[in-house]
Amino acid sequence: MAKKPKPKKAKESLPGQRLPFEPVTKKPAQPPVKPAPIQQVDPAPISKSTAKQTSSQIPEVVSKRMLKRMAAFSGLPTGMGIATFPICYLLITQAGFELPNVAVVLVSMGLFGLGVVGLSYGVLSASWDEKLPGSRLGWQEFKLNFGRMTSSWRGQQKSS
Repeated sequence: MAKKPKPKKAKESLPGQRLPFEPVTKKPAQPPVKPAPIQQVDPAPISKSTAKQTSSQIPEVVSKRMLKRMAAFSGLPTGMGIATFPICYLLITQAGFELPNVAVVLVSMGLFGLGVVGLSYGVLSASWDEKLPGSRLGWQEFKLNFGRMTSSWRGQQKSS
């Protein structure tokens, strides 16, 4: 009788490869622990220096990097989509070009759609490592981050 092949486990990431805000893989179940008795604590204001970032938060450096990229990759096409209407108006009225209405709408819709795609690309093309700024267009970072995102989705689908 042939042995059944063992199901492959999801790849565990090495500690050095995991980002601080990347979700951890499912942990084995632990027995329930009785809660400790509640003690009275003096309410002291929490200062910014004592409040540390949790591992699920995106670091501020990475967040600002993502925001800059989102503004560039989304703002330019969206701005061009908005500018399509006055430019086409001037072309029709001043230069005498005959542009069909459908062409104007399709061009503006395409540019607005490109702006939406630019939002996602802006997030995924930013370097998620705090110490590395990443490249100008971010293609290598995009491939790496898109791979991380899809493997995370696959891991969640397998666990549920």
